[in-house]
Amino acid sequence: MILIKLGGSIITNKEKPHSARKSTIDKIAKILRKINEPFVVVHGGGSFGHYWSVKYNMHTRPAMYNQHGVAVVKNSMVSLNKIILDSFLKNSLNPYCLPAADFMSGNMPIIKKVKEIENIAKSNLVPVTFGDAMWYGKKKSYILSGDKIMTILAKTLRPRLSIFVLNVDGVFSDLKTRNLIYDMKNQKPQVSKIAMDVTGGMKRKIEEAIRISRLGLDVFFVNGNKPQRIVDAIKRKKFEGTLFRGI
Repeated sequence: MILIKLGGSIITNKEKPHSARKSTIDKIAKILRKINEPFVVVHGGGSFGHYWSVKYNMHTRPAMYNQHGVAVVKNSMVSLNKIILDSFLKNSLNPYCLPAADFMSGNMPIIKKVKEIENIAKSNLVPVTFGDAMWYGKKKSYILSGDKIMTILAKTLRPRLSIFVLNVDGVFSDLKTRNLIYDMKNQKPQVSKIAMDVTGGMKRKIEEAIRISRLGLDVFFVNGNKPQRIVDAIKRKKFEGTLFRGI
């Protein structure tokens, strides 16, 4: 089984609130049809949920955030999710909407529910989940990122590999030479020492990729503007991007 994370930067225009990159989403959907094994899709918020979570100062730490803000963030993520579901349907995939609340209780996964996701994926459906504003209890809420969901799913489902689809070629060890990091097992770079070519969101992705790789699972970072690279990564064919090798 494959886990695929569609980053907010590849599926939305982050400079413009509530602006989806529909043509890019369609191109990715067409490529995903070529995958001949069960897979699960997780997507980020970009200029939808991420935009509003910043505006309402909401974070991953459970707290009593503005309740209207919680509603706005959640509503915006539902809107973005609908765009992705519609694209998948149009391109002959069988998306199965799976909000994180279906397999999370507070900020902890419901293991039985997470395991069920694999059965859904094996039934010719494509589970599609997403980062979201989550209810925590006692009037508290928090932001559960799509990157964090990838780690939550990987721990239980043990995918053959996990792929983060980005708006850049990968992670660079040096922005001047633009050398890509390929092998976490041998190089073992520290997150703080990796050159950041985009905003702090990349650091979070690297942190989760390292956590997944430490489970003994391979993680790929690929450029979604060249969607064929997703399939190439799965087939290990002329791979271009960044590989965090399972250790």
